Amino acid sequence: MPDDPWRYSNQGISVALRVTPRGGRDGIDGVETLANGRVVLKVRVRAIAEGGEANRAVTELFAKALGVPKARVRILSGTTSRLKQIAVDGDPRKLGEALRQLTTAQPD
Repeated sequence: MPDDPWRYSNQGISVALRVTPRGGRDGIDGVETLANGRVVLKVRVRAIAEGGEANRAVTELFAKALGVPKARVRILSGTTSRLKQIAVDGDPRKLGEALRQLTTAQPD
């Protein structure tokens, strides 16, 4: 199993993402190791990468998937890149466990 693409902090967790805009659906597609060895969570959204639409879709997807208010999810870096870092505020242990379940029990 590769390293987790998320890190724990006192406020919650931060997650490294690789986002595919116009991916046909909104979803979390699991963990991937990039060529440089960085571990990321693969995410796809239907929104286009214009005017912040994809970023908004990413924060909404994570809020819904982790059961937290949208205000608790924010993009830390990579607003104009496919590689992003997001922060989710809340109980780090619960958030990490929710992410683990989302990335290991992938429905077809």
